[in-house]
Amino acid sequence: MPFSSADHTPAEDTPSDHPVTPPEIEAGVPLLEPPGWAVAQRSLFDLLDHAWRRFAHDFTGPDGRLNYSGPLTTRDGVDDFYEVFFNWPQLYLLGGADDLLPASEKHWEGVTRQLTELGMLHDEFERGYDWFHQGESLLLLYFLSMAAPDRWSERALRFAELYVDPAKGNYDPEHRVITRAHNGSDPDRTGLFDGDVYPWLEKEAQTYGFPLDWIPEAEGGPHPLSADPRLGAQMRDRMGVGDTAVNLAAAGLVLNAWILSGEDRYRDWIVEYVGAWRERTEANGGLIPDNVGPDGVVGSLLEGRWYGGHYGWSWPHGWHSVGHAACVAALAAATVTGDDDYLSMVTTSLDALIERGKVMPHTEADSSLPSKWAVELGPDIHTPTPHLPFRHNESGWFDYNPATPPVPVALWHHTASAADRARLEGLREVDGIDWRTVRPFRAKEESGHEKAWFAFLAGDDPGYPERILATAQAQVRHRLRRIERYRDLDVPEADIHVWQQSNPVVTEALVQLTWGGPQVLYNGGLQQARLRYHDAETRRAGLPPDVAALVTSIDPEATTVELVNLSPESTRTVIVQAGAFAEHTITAVRYTTCQDDTWIGDMYDYGHTKPVVTESEQVCDSAFLTVRLPASSRVKLTLRLRLRANTPSYRTPFDPPAELPSPGTQGESA
Repeated sequence: MPFSSADHTPAEDTPSDHPVTPPEIEAGVPLLEPPGWAVAQRSLFDLLDHAWRRFAHDFTGPDGRLNYSGPLTTRDGVDDFYEVFFNWPQLYLLGGADDLLPASEKHWEGVTRQLTELGMLHDEFERGYDWFHQGESLLLLYFLSMAAPDRWSERALRFAELYVDPAKGNYDPEHRVITRAHNGSDPDRTGLFDGDVYPWLEKEAQTYGFPLDWIPEAEGGPHPLSADPRLGAQMRDRMGVGDTAVNLAAAGLVLNAWILSGEDRYRDWIVEYVGAWRERTEANGGLIPDNVGPDGVVGSLLEGRWYGGHYGWSWPHGWHSVGHAACVAALAAATVTGDDDYLSMVTTSLDALIERGKVMPHTEADSSLPSKWAVELGPDIHTPTPHLPFRHNESGWFDYNPATPPVPVALWHHTASAADRARLEGLREVDGIDWRTVRPFRAKEESGHEKAWFAFLAGDDPGYPERILATAQAQVRHRLRRIERYRDLDVPEADIHVWQQSNPVVTEALVQLTWGGPQVLYNGGLQQARLRYHDAETRRAGLPPDVAALVTSIDPEATTVELVNLSPESTRTVIVQAGAFAEHTITAVRYTTCQDDTWIGDMYDYGHTKPVVTESEQVCDSAFLTVRLPASSRVKLTLRLRLRANTPSYRTPFDPPAELPSPGTQGESA
């Protein structure tokens, strides 16, 4: 049912960064039979509270570091220490235990000391490595900044200065390039390796091949890895200098600083740097190039090739690294300016891949990751499904993989546009695999169930919430068994992934169902969410105890969420926040209520009647809405949102109103 036209006033079309006291409503619908999804959701919170404590007890030391006594002999490995905990503060923000936030902070600090002792960090930051991995490392910092901005802003801004301040040596404002593929806190770390050749293993070579296949010196192979010309001086000189597309993920670090501080200099850097890559993409016919020389010219070190850069189109991952970094950067630029045209460098590249896609069983594809897809596709590995070419080299497009949804879903979630939704619907239409399928796996990115979530939001799968919550339970319990198996292992350097593969914290289901958002883009993104929550009693982020939430629609005309208080005796008060960063404004709310208590019956009745549920409406003008939930009550909220009407910030409803800079543009209705 649409909102009453009387609820909309011209004043609502004007964004405001000076919120009035949040409006308040009270749930009046009695909770008799708790919905299965609500019980399952609270059960998952309880299980996760046990699981992270078990991991911390078995795999970490008193100061929060991981139990590891070996060295790190290459530039690789920093991400593998931080990634273990990346979603722990995210779980806190969702409504995890009170002590999960200080535990997450302790692990960041302990791991940072540990990596400093191992020679991997300088001033608490990666000395110099690619942004495919740095983006993974920094997710933990971003969620800590979101959860405790006052405690983490100094570090976050200091790290962003490594890129915003040209004197740090990472950024050349004249040519608008990050100066090298391996960058960070140590300006003396140059090239891509410390020895004579890139540390490439035989197994990796068999999986991903080699860079620079086109150089004349590569002929006459095979060459021993220790003397392969593609991995030596030519790689250092051609790929270790200048900019590469995966460096775009650094925009996430600077966006985090802008949200924390509101300082124009961070916004201006994002506009300048991402704007340069948008121009290069347009000049390349809509396909984002993956390399820029120190002179600011695409392909100047690769004899004119737009492909072939470090972690670029040719090697090793192609779209998986290029597309995610570009999406992180484009969303950052759109966020700080309000101009969604920055997303074009992602959409034109993505659509170019879709145009070159093939519908085929995965068993017929030349994917470099067959083991990944064997798990995620299960028996549907033989079912025709859209495959996109992830990589490009001298021979053209290759490495066909199933069309992965994180990037198109992130675009659609941000814009809520018909075009971005149609792209997803088009992929679904030609897919031989039912998008309602939910498989039990936990990918490295702790994502991968976006297709089923999209089907649920489309109204095609009302049973999805309980199935994805059951799948999440299975993954937690599986990880707990892995902890039992490996907790006494003296971890060798080659097996440091064991920690992230044993991390029992799973948040994808909770992010989708409670926040109405996709899992964070894993290679350095910031969280997207239609809604978030705060506990009014404890004055902290997250759902209160006993309260479950289910977002059933994020359609442009309304966002719908049901809140349930399972407690039989305690009132809970939830403050609903519009957007991950309070960037949206709630302009109206329609909510269910029950004014008639005759359903209880008379003194000598043995049963009850069905409560009569009606709806009320209320005009709002705030990023926040207070909802009082008496014991055993429920309420369905349908919110009209003005998207991106407020400047994003980590402010909470408990902070005093602040003078904030104006957003880039007027918001749009949702």
